[in-house]
Amino acid sequence: MAPKQKQKKKSSRGKKSPKPILAASEDMEPVNMESMGHPEIYPLVLTTKTQEIFNCRIDEDVTDEQPYKLINKEDIFEDLRNRAAVSDFHPVKKIVQEYPGNELLLVYDKDFKYGLNFYLIGTEEGKENYLNPPEVPEEQEEYKEHIPEDVYVYKPPVSKPWVSLGSEKEIEEESVMESTKQITYMISQKRIEFGAPVKFSDQNASSVKDAYIECTAYPDKNFTLKQLEKDVGMQVIPQIKDISTQTEWTYPKNATIQYYPREFSEEEKETLKQSRPLVDFLNNASISVEIALQQNEIMNTFIDDWKYLAEEEGTFGDKTDTHLKEYQSFTDLHSPTEKMITCISWHPTIYGLIAVSVAVRLSFEDRVYFSGKLLLQPSLILFWSFSDPIHPQLMLESPDDIFCFKFCPSDPNIIAGGCINGQIVLWDITAHADRIENIKAGGSRSKKATLKPMFLLEPESNKEAMYIRHCAVSSIESGHKKVITDIHWLSDTFEINRMGSVFENRSGICCQLVTCSADCTICFWDIRPQKPLTPQTTEKKKEESIEIPFDVPSTFLHLDLSWKPLSKIRLSKGETSLDHCPTRISLNEDHLLYKTEDKTLTQSKTVKAGEMNPYHNLESGMANLLKPIDDFCTKFFVGTEDGEVIYTDWKMEKDPETGRHMPKKPVSIHTIHDGTVHTIQRSPFYNDIILTVGGWNVAIWKEGVMTGPLLQSCCAPKMYTSGHWSLTRPGVFYIGREDGYIDIWDLLEKTHEPAQSQNICITMITYIKPWIFSAKQQFIAIADYYGTLHILEIPWTLSRPSTNEMTSVNYYFEREVKHLEYVEQRKNIREQEKKEMELEMEKKKIKTYQKSKEQMEAELKMDYESYLELEKTILINLGLLKVTEKGSYMDVV
Repeated sequence: MAPKQKQKKKSSRGKKSPKPILAASEDMEPVNMESMGHPEIYPLVLTTKTQEIFNCRIDEDVTDEQPYKLINKEDIFEDLRNRAAVSDFHPVKKIVQEYPGNELLLVYDKDFKYGLNFYLIGTEEGKENYLNPPEVPEEQEEYKEHIPEDVYVYKPPVSKPWVSLGSEKEIEEESVMESTKQITYMISQKRIEFGAPVKFSDQNASSVKDAYIECTAYPDKNFTLKQLEKDVGMQVIPQIKDISTQTEWTYPKNATIQYYPREFSEEEKETLKQSRPLVDFLNNASISVEIALQQNEIMNTFIDDWKYLAEEEGTFGDKTDTHLKEYQSFTDLHSPTEKMITCISWHPTIYGLIAVSVAVRLSFEDRVYFSGKLLLQPSLILFWSFSDPIHPQLMLESPDDIFCFKFCPSDPNIIAGGCINGQIVLWDITAHADRIENIKAGGSRSKKATLKPMFLLEPESNKEAMYIRHCAVSSIESGHKKVITDIHWLSDTFEINRMGSVFENRSGICCQLVTCSADCTICFWDIRPQKPLTPQTTEKKKEESIEIPFDVPSTFLHLDLSWKPLSKIRLSKGETSLDHCPTRISLNEDHLLYKTEDKTLTQSKTVKAGEMNPYHNLESGMANLLKPIDDFCTKFFVGTEDGEVIYTDWKMEKDPETGRHMPKKPVSIHTIHDGTVHTIQRSPFYNDIILTVGGWNVAIWKEGVMTGPLLQSCCAPKMYTSGHWSLTRPGVFYIGREDGYIDIWDLLEKTHEPAQSQNICITMITYIKPWIFSAKQQFIAIADYYGTLHILEIPWTLSRPSTNEMTSVNYYFEREVKHLEYVEQRKNIREQEKKEMELEMEKKKIKTYQKSKEQMEAELKMDYESYLELEKTILINLGLLKVTEKGSYMDVV
C-alpha cells in the first residue's frame, strides 16, 4: 500500500505524469525483487555507453564464467553528477547512497531472470552470499542432481513482521462509516391469514372517498446530513447591452460634372522656371526623393512585419530546434541470428504502421558455409506498430532474404519483394485486413483536434504475431541470377509489351513491375497470366492442379514457380563484351507508384461496392487491341555498381546487321561517384531533378542536361550509404553515412557542405524513409546495420518550408544550368582556339620549308652580324676592346 500512497500524493500536486520513455523521477522508489524472495536485488538496464564507462561490456568484461563486476561507489556518484537523470544508475541512486560499503556488486543477467540485462545487489549480506555461497551438504547436492531443472520446487511463504507505513489511516478515512442509527420495523400478521387466497380488482379512485393518497415530501428533523464538500463553479461574464439606431435614408441621385484643367500660360511657365524659390525647392527635395526611391527598390515598405514575424522566428530558431528527436525504436528480439535491415516502407493508408525487410549479416563466403543452417531460419518482412515496439504485428515469409519490396499503389494489401537469390515474391494480406483498425487518439471534442490513427491488432491476437506465407514466386531459371537490388510498380495508366512500346492500361490497376539486379539485367514483369498457345483440355488441367494450402490465398497461383519476365534489358559497355551492373533505377514521375490519395479513394478505386477485388480476377488475360501512347517518355536513370549514372531508354530497336531486337545505346553515361550508387531518386517537387548518392559524394542532376551534374559535393570523411529527399521542403535532403551519422543538406543555407550532421547510431545506416504523419508532425525512419529501426521526429524548421522556398531553389537550379552551359561554351571556345593555334603552327612549319635558298642565306647572314655586334658590345663593357677616334677598334693589352 505504501507505493500506491506515494503515487496518490504525487498526483495531488496537479502535475502531469511523465511519459514511459523518460527517466524515473527522484521520488519514485527503486524496484526490487522482493516478490521473488530477493529484496536485495535491483534490476537495471545498462546501455552500451554505460557498459563502456564502467568496463562491464557484455561478452568482454562480463562473461558466463565471471558474470559479475565490482563497481566503486564513487564512480557511480561521478556518473550521476555528469549525466544526472540520463544515467542508468539514477533509479537506484537512493540505494547507492545508503549502501554501507565502498564497492557494489553488479551482476550480468544473461537469461533475463529478473527482467533486465543487469541487476545490482544492494546489501553487504547479499554480496557476500553471491561471492561466497554457503556450502551445501553432500546429501542435498546429490538430491539436487536427481531433480531436473524444469521441475517446480515449492517454496513455502515466509512470515514477516508487519511494518506500518500509514496506509491504515488512509483506509479508515476512505471507508464508509454508519453515522445514523438503524431503524427497526416489525411487521406481524395473524396466523389464520397465512396462505389465504387474495383477490385483486379494479376500483375507480374518484368514486371512493379517500381512495387517492398523495405522498408529499417533508423535512425530517430527526435526520440531518452535514455537507462535507461542495463543488461550486463560477464564471464571470461581461454585461451585455443591445443598442440599435436607424438613420434616415435619402434617395440616391446620379450626378455628373465636367471641367477643364487649369494650365499656366507660356509666359507664366518661363517665369516659374527662372524663379529662385522653385530652383531652391527642387534642389532641397531632390535628395529626399532619391533616398525614398532607393528605399522602395531595396525593400517593400508596405509589408506586414507582424505577419512574417512568427515565420522568421521559426526559420532562424535556436540549435535545439533543428535536430532530429528520437520518437521510438524497434528491434526484433526474437530472431536467433544477427540481422540487418535492407529496406523500409511506410504503409500507404494506415498511419503508424511501417514494414521492414531483414537479412542475415553474412558475407558471400559465410552464406555458402552456413547455407544449411540458413535454410531452417525464415526470411521475413516485419510489420511494426507504434502501439507495440517489442512484438511485430505481421510477418511475411519468403523463400530467401528480401533486399527490396514495395506496396502496390492500386491495392496496399498486395506486396512485391526481391530476394537475394533473384526471385520475385508476391504476398496478399487481404484476408488479414480485418485485423487492422484505426484508433484515433485524443479525447478532445473539437472537430479540429489532431487525430493520430494507429495500427492495432485485436487483444487476443496480439499475443502472437501472424505469419503470412507468400502467394507466388518467380521462376528461378528464367529470372534474375543474383540479388535483386531495386523494384518498382509501373503506374496503372499504361503498360508495355515485350518490345518496350507503351500502351493504354484498360484494367485500371497496376499489373507490371520493373526490377534491376546484380546480374547486369533490368527486367519488366506482368502479374497477369499469359495466353497459352494451345488450349488445354479439362482433364489435363485436373492432372496439373495442385492442392492449395488453406492459409495461402489463390490470388497469384497462376504465377507460382512459372512466372517469367516480360522483357529483359542489358546495359552494354559498348565495344567490350562487359555490361553495366545496375543497383538503383528511377522512373519518371508519370510512371511512379504512389500519388498520395485518401484511403477512401484508394479503396473505392480498387474494390467497389458489391464487386470482387480486381487482383482476384486476373484470369481474363491481356487485351488484344490496346491503344498506343505516342508521346510517352520511356527514358529513365540507372545507378551502377561502379558509380556510374546512366540515362537510357527501355525501348528495343532492331539491329540492321543481325535483325534482332536490341536495347538502345545509353543517352549519357557519367562516372561521378567513386563507389556503388545506393540512392537515385527524383525530387517530389521537381520532376526533372534527380538526387544520386554513392561512394563518398552526392550529386544532383537535371533531366535533359547532359553535360554533367548541377551539384557535386566534395569527398566526405565517411562513405555515404543512403539518402532521401525531404517531403515538404524542396531544398532539403537527408544523407546516411557508414559511421552512423546523418547529414542534413539545406540548399538555401549551404551548397558546398551539409547544414548539420547528427549521430543516430554506432553502426552503418542502411536505409532512410521520411513520412508525413500529419500537418504538424513528420517522422523519418532510419535503419542501421544491427537491425534497429529508429523513428525520429523531424523538427519544425526542417519540415515547414519558408516563404518562396520552391521559387528560390528553382532559381538556384536554373542558375546552375546556365553555369554548366557557360562552362560548356568556354570549353568549346578553348578547343576551337587550340585547333586554330595548331593550324597556325602547322602553317609556320610549312612556310619554313617553302623559303628559297637566297632568303635562308640572307637570314643567316643577318643572324651572324647581330652576333658580332653583341660580341663587340660585351668586350667593350669588359674593357677588353677600345674604340679609337677614327672609329676603329683596338685590343687592350
